Amino acid sequence: MVPDVLIIGGGLMALATALELRLRGASVTVLSRDRREAAAYAAAGMLAPQAEGLEPGPMLELCLRSRALYPDWTAKLESLTGLDSGYWPCGILRPAFADTPPPPELQQSDCPVEWLEGEALEQRQAGLGAEVVGAWWFPNDAQVDNRRQLVSALAAAIEQAGVTWHEEVEVLKIHQCQGEVTAVETNDQAKIYQAKHYLLAAGAWTGGLFDAAPVTPRKGQLMALRPGVGAEPEVGMPLGQVLFGDRIYIVPRRDGLIVLGATSEHVAFQPGNTAAGVHQLLTEAIRLCPALASYEIAETWWGFRPETADELPILGPSPLANLSLASGHYRNGVLLAPITAQILADWILEGKADPLLPAFQWDRL
Repeated sequence: MVPDVLIIGGGLMALATALELRLRGASVTVLSRDRREAAAYAAAGMLAPQAEGLEPGPMLELCLRSRALYPDWTAKLESLTGLDSGYWPCGILRPAFADTPPPPELQQSDCPVEWLEGEALEQRQAGLGAEVVGAWWFPNDAQVDNRRQLVSALAAAIEQAGVTWHEEVEVLKIHQCQGEVTAVETNDQAKIYQAKHYLLAAGAWTGGLFDAAPVTPRKGQLMALRPGVGAEPEVGMPLGQVLFGDRIYIVPRRDGLIVLGATSEHVAFQPGNTAAGVHQLLTEAIRLCPALASYEIAETWWGFRPETADELPILGPSPLANLSLASGHYRNGVLLAPITAQILADWILEGKADPLLPAFQWDRL
């Protein structure tokens, strides 16, 4: 039977939108080559529209709306599956060195920010590097453990909801005729997939499938640290909130793991961690939080963010009548999953265009 919606991709945008569509009554099929390659596994899980320093405008508004959805969205996932999503509204601290420019001023009443220095900063987070002169505190920013918890909870939710999910199916070509998608060709040449509507949410691989969505990969290397066996607890550790530096972010998990990220490299799909990448992460992290020098390296990994020329996502309609787009989320993919699912479900099922959609349409590029 032909599904209402066929989704190409296995990352957060694909899965979050699949769940939203299914909960609204649509029949949904997901085609995923390898969900472990999704950018969701290459992110640290910060929900940081304020700490990120986004300029006022559509992107900041989109991110703030999505952050506001996160508590209810993750609670829904937990209710559906019984699994912990890893959401933690811990706040984010953005330490500043003497030459650090301040983040843009935010005027929204629901976006509090506080400058801390001296004793106030020491009380918020002890043990910061000697070069730190102060920090901006964003209590409404948060984090989620995307790799170990969120993706698992979301995958379980879509399976429980009745989404048909085909893993290890690679889409090779999107067939089109007279301004519409007619079928999707995959590596399983014996089967052609068809649907009433299609959603392309293939992350960094989107541009290779559809020229009108010019998304390219931006590699990021990350690593995780943990206290050494038998080590004495350091003063001010573990961290009580995320530290967002200019060239590093340090994301503590509730179980004591510390995630460091991330490099930003134009190297196409070149895999692997490099000595230079690991050195950068460790050098910047120890400069910001010297206690981390005694921690053990637990894991290193890498992945590919989906980037557009203006670093904004591509959302909504495409030049083909029955194909929608959800890609190019770059540094804010984890943050934007709930709002992307909501906006795309509104568009696909009801033809309802969110007021922000024009800022993210494909033809701006």
